[in-house]
Amino acid sequence: MTANQMDQHQGHPIVLVDGVCHFCQGLTKWIIKRDPEGKYHFASLQSDVAKKLLEKGNLSTDSMDTFVLIEDGKYYTRSTAALRLAKGLKFPYPLLYVLIIVPKFIRNAIYNMVARNRYRWFGKDEACMLPTPEIKDRFL
Repeated sequence: MTANQMDQHQGHPIVLVDGVCHFCQGLTKWIIKRDPEGKYHFASLQSDVAKKLLEKGNLSTDSMDTFVLIEDGKYYTRSTAALRLAKGLKFPYPLLYVLIIVPKFIRNAIYNMVARNRYRWFGKDEACMLPTPEIKDRFL
């Protein structure tokens, strides 16, 4: 990715997802529909740009069992990332942020169960989803 391309994404929260997971692909499309202002930008965890971002945040580049939200230079993972992301969507989804009061170990236990079983429950592709021309500029 060139410096110009990276500048295009400056100031936008970035969501890193497993690009071959059907559940994650569906979640990405779901977020896009509920983010009409185009606030959130996306990258596949399998991409080189995601690996660079993960290294910058001192996160594992080998793990595909979480998604990451990078917002204002801070890195959030698992249930915390999901709830912070919901907070930035159009109403009524920000109301879900109240679940942040649930202890993290409980939230992440549920998150981990879904993450562990997502390929079995939802399936997997051999390659990452290709964005449509309408949303292509939101992908790193």
